[in-house]
Amino acid sequence: MGRRGAGVFISFEGIDGSGKSTQARLLAEALGPDTVLTREPGGSAGAEEIRRLLVEGAPARWSPETEILLFTAARRDHLEKTIGPALAAGRIVITDRFADSTRVYQGAARAARRPLVDRLHALMIGIEPDLTFLIDMDPASALERGLARRSGEDRFEDLGLDFQKTLRAGFLALAQAQPARITVIDGARAAHVVANDILARYRAWCTA
Repeated sequence: MGRRGAGVFISFEGIDGSGKSTQARLLAEALGPDTVLTREPGGSAGAEEIRRLLVEGAPARWSPETEILLFTAARRDHLEKTIGPALAAGRIVITDRFADSTRVYQGAARAARRPLVDRLHALMIGIEPDLTFLIDMDPASALERGLARRSGEDRFEDLGLDFQKTLRAGFLALAQAQPARITVIDGARAAHVVANDILARYRAWCTA
């Protein structure tokens, strides 16, 4: 599914508890009511149903291959029902996670399945965000924050600190490989400071 139209597609990435969801919301608020704020897994009715399968339950509930298929199915529905139509209408779409999370969580951290992740992405998704903000944070602090939420969606946090360290390394490697798209943001600052930094960088990107 290709993406056309005058819209702008922005994603937020980071390890669990890094503050990316807060920052995605703050940027959407700053950019105005016509901005579409969404999330993954989820963002459409079908994808939200799949979300519950992915983020709840025992850490070893699914094999890496099954997780990849579930995430891809959720992302495809999200793209068809929410992201694609909004971009085609010329709107700004901000998503809390997109394909980079699958590349890191399932393609690197949990198993050496990156080629499978990339093949499925090319076949079923076929687009990348125009701009990605990676909220970087110390894994121990982020994990403590994430578990303190007690959201009931703690399946990945329950995999522990070593897993979060591996995730952070994976995200930073992606940012190093794709610096034109992925901007690393220091998430260890006050939320409003981080938000101002992101907004300034977005405005600079728009005029570049």
